[in-house]
Parts: sequence; structure tokens; C-alpha cells
Amino acid sequence: MLSINYTSGTTSRPKGVMITHRNAWVNAIGTLAHLPMTPADRYLWTLPMFHANGWTYTWIVTAAAALHVCLRQVDAASIYRLVNQERITMLCAAPTVLIAIANGPEDGRASLRRGVRVATAGAPPAAATIERMEGELGWTITQVYGLTETAPFISICAPLPEHDALEPGERARIKARQGVELMTSGDLRVVDEEMRDVPRDGATLGEIVARGNVVMKGYYDDPQATETAFRGGYFHTGDAAVVHPDGYVEIRDRYKDVIISGGENISSIEVEGALLRHPTVLEVAVVGMPHERWGESPHAFVVLRPGQSSTAEEMRDFARGVLAHFKVPSAFTFVQELPKTATGKIQKFVLRGGKAAIAQQ
Repeated sequence: MLSINYTSGTTSRPKGVMITHRNAWVNAIGTLAHLPMTPADRYLWTLPMFHANGWTYTWIVTAAAALHVCLRQVDAASIYRLVNQERITMLCAAPTVLIAIANGPEDGRASLRRGVRVATAGAPPAAATIERMEGELGWTITQVYGLTETAPFISICAPLPEHDALEPGERARIKARQGVELMTSGDLRVVDEEMRDVPRDGATLGEIVARGNVVMKGYYDDPQATETAFRGGYFHTGDAAVVHPDGYVEIRDRYKDVIISGGENISSIEVEGALLRHPTVLEVAVVGMPHERWGESPHAFVVLRPGQSSTAEEMRDFARGVLAHFKVPSAFTFVQELPKTATGKIQKFVLRGGKAAIAQQ
């Protein structure tokens, strides 16, 4: 064993993930194969080093003999300053950090160094955010996917030559997928409850499971949780996903976050991605709330851009234009900020607790 890293605890009690030397080494080598670094690279730490060992970049950057540049607080102004001042070439960031970068001070964005390579993970990023980062800033965004339990990366949205010919919006939509296995990550599948692979139709929902040399040794001092996680011989991620005809995996939600309204499954991620295209929306989180008629229905918590205003009716009208009717949130709550973990993940269980729980954060 090399380290014990605790999970974020966004949906349950945090668990101690036992990472071995082999886990970390294989992940580092695999990441370097897909996202190469050299001694010429200058890496900016917007990601906490305690989060899955900084996605193993604590060792990756060092192995490549690249330069570590650290900042004490993640805010757009500090990132802009260091990117230019330190001639940053690469960084890793959760989608919430991408949103902050894309919506920082306009004068800073205009003079920002171009060509920065970004690996994003931690939660599925919205296609609108990727499109803005690449179109306006000239940065290259690559999504990787994994968990603390997988050291962390098990898939990457690897770019294909045919993607270059696509319109920016369509290319960003594909880049928002979780992609295909890293060559070193082992065996990744999307399966139904009987452990059968789902068809590659981009519609049939299943759970992502994995096994291989990046998967943890187990949960520290918790044999029951370990046994549950490894049922059927695979590590169960808890992420609900589809597989597209090209073999690229796309997460639709955490299984615990799928909203079942009137018997229909609704992806909170899909609804959030749609609402993020509204010009006044900075951040949004969608959760299922009890509903007298439908059992539960989508409820959107919205953070507006500085100086912008909107109403629930405006949001609802916009959503009706881009989503199927049953996916449109039945309620909208405007908040100053969303509750998040130290790693930038939105704590949806707090949102489900209602406004009083949000106010206590």
C-alpha cells in the first residue's frame, strides 16, 4: 500500500481508499502515454493534491521533470496571473474550476496565454463550458474519467481525426463524453444488473464497472464495503452510463442522482448541461425533489452570472425549448453559490435537504 485517500463523501460516508504502488505507477505511466509531458512543461496546480493524490500528477509532473507551480486559492484572477507570469502549459481542473476560468474578469481573459492544455475530471463537464474554453480562450480540453478507487483514471475522451471536421458545438458535445479505456487501465465495461454488457446504442443505461492494475486494494478497515464494491469480480463505480456506437462511454448520472419522474428516468447532467447554455447562468445543479403527482421531479438550483437577473418562468421557457417536456424542472431556486466539497464537487445531498440546509453551509 502506498496511500490511503478518502472519498469525497458527496453521496455517503467517506471511505478510505487503499492505493498501492502498482496502482499509482500504472496510472502515472498510462496518463503520460495519453497526455504526454516533457521537461519543457510548466504545470499549474488548481487541483488539490489530496484529491486522489492530485489525480497522480504529484508523481506525473515529477516523472516528466516538468515544473510544479502552486497557488494557495483557486480564483480566476490568480489563475490568469500565474498562467501568464509562469508561462503555464498545462493544468488539471474540475468542471467548476473551468466555469470560473471561463467566466473570470473580461480584461484578464482577453490577454490570457493561449494553447494551455487542460485535463478535466471529477464530474462530467458541460459541452457549453468546453466550447467556450476552446473557442474563446484557445485552450485544449481533454476529459478523463475515474474515481479515487481507480487511482484515478480509467478512461479518456481520446480525440479522433474525424472530430476536427465537426462544428465546434458538436465537437464539444463529443468531448463531454468519458471516452474509452486508457491503454493501461484494464477492463472497463458498462453492464446491466445481470452483468451483461449494454448495447452500443447510446441509449441503454448501465453501470460502469472496472477491473485491472489501477483498481484499489480495497477500503481501509471496511471489508463489507469492499465486498459490496467488488461484487461479480469488478469494481462497481455507481455511475450510470451509455455506450455510443463508436465505443465511447458517456455518463448520464450517478445512479443515486438519476431522477425518476412518472416512471421516466431523467439525467440531471443532461438538464444541467442544457440550462448552462442560458446566457445568464453561471452554475446550476439539478436534483430530484418529492412531487405529489410524479413521485419526484427535477428541481434546479441556479447561480446567475454577476450583474445578471432572470426568473423561474424565463428559465422554464428556455428549458422547454431545448429539453423534452418531462425533463423540464418543475421548480427553480436562485442561490448565491452551490454547496461543494473541498475538491469542487457539488454536494447534491445538501440541495435535497432544501433551502434551510443550504443556508447552514
